Amino acid sequence: MAPGVSKTKWHGNGSSFHPETPSTSPDVTLCYEGKRDEAEILSTPPALTRPIWGDEQACNHLYYGDNLPILAQFLQNPSLCGKVRLIYIDPPFATKSVFKSRSQRDAYQDLLAGAHYIEFLRQRLIFLRELLADDGSIYVHLDENMAFHVKVIMDEIFGKSNFRNWITRKKCNPKNYTRKTYGNISDYILFYTKSDHYVWNRPVQPWTDEAAQREYQYIEEATGRRYKKVPLHAPGVRHGETGKPWRGMLPPPGKHWQFTPQTLDEMDARGEIYWSPNGNPRRKVYLDESAGIPVQDIWLDFKDAHNQNIKITGYPTEKNADMLNLIIRASSHPGDIVFDCFAGSGTTLEVASQLGRSWIGIDNSPEAIRTTLYRFAHGTKPMGDFVKNSTTQQNQPNLGLFRITDFALHVSEPYSGDIDELIVQWQGWLQ
Repeated sequence: MAPGVSKTKWHGNGSSFHPETPSTSPDVTLCYEGKRDEAEILSTPPALTRPIWGDEQACNHLYYGDNLPILAQFLQNPSLCGKVRLIYIDPPFATKSVFKSRSQRDAYQDLLAGAHYIEFLRQRLIFLRELLADDGSIYVHLDENMAFHVKVIMDEIFGKSNFRNWITRKKCNPKNYTRKTYGNISDYILFYTKSDHYVWNRPVQPWTDEAAQREYQYIEEATGRRYKKVPLHAPGVRHGETGKPWRGMLPPPGKHWQFTPQTLDEMDARGEIYWSPNGNPRRKVYLDESAGIPVQDIWLDFKDAHNQNIKITGYPTEKNADMLNLIIRASSHPGDIVFDCFAGSGTTLEVASQLGRSWIGIDNSPEAIRTTLYRFAHGTKPMGDFVKNSTTQQNQPNLGLFRITDFALHVSEPYSGDIDELIVQWQGWLQ
């Protein structure tokens, strides 16, 4: 694909633009029945919650209850409002389905659809924006049912200029039972930030020998260093130093030098420029100066459970822990707050703990809370254990496990009646 340049860098006749081309374009919004005003949403009565286990002053907190009023409660907490560095949510996908765990316990209902679903998620996204730090990021995991609608809503809430990526994830192995359509093996993650200045630790994949030799094909005789050749110019015309001649050469039409003539001279003196037989200069880029291959917006390595050895909790829609590891490393620092208000099986929370981040999780499903607590006590098990229904294996403690107990468990008042049995189970798992 040929790179374009902005309209301001167009050197042709301005009258060649379409006469109806406006200088600015109005934002696109999504209109539907039942769309509430932001101020009305932010006035949602806060939840009444109480701690039922652990130290209330802990850095990590798990809440059982409806996330909307709990989010409203957090908005009144100065230690949380505007302090969350990273939000990852995997909300319901508007599938009009109910889900059970592998042990056949009721997990959650995903029955909202259409405008009801959009408004449900929009209200929560508005609160999440308020909780997010100015240099924070939010990742929203969806599928094809509602991702396109939610993209428009997130443009409204976070600003179109704060959209960073539409990430496509390969979620499963190829399917062979779709005869009249392409196999559906992907879902999507919308990545937004609160502002232009956000935490970003660029993730890379380490070079394999094969990939390195394919990308860096040349070896410098004097040093033995492997390198590749890249152009010294970049798209767009510049009228400053980088647009001037260097060694009697101008950059190609419509291009400019990537460096000033003085810097190019210095690079050449260090042997960092390759000259072709016909006098065409190229920059040498060395393999040993590359940390790896920058991760792009198509993720092929983070499929959900797909073989008998993958470790899982048995909770439906459980996401890949390695994927959460990448997201948390990329968009937060140790000690930062990571937030997941659709906590599900607790993958986000466990990975955040392993990476030295503080976390807050919310879910209104007793099975989600039970699964998360069991995970904190006993970890995950190979998927084959669930298939074989091996109760002996399931009840064995995992020695050397990264056990998580440094958190407080809270319950929202309407949910208090469901929590006693969970607490008894949790305390038993800790024995």
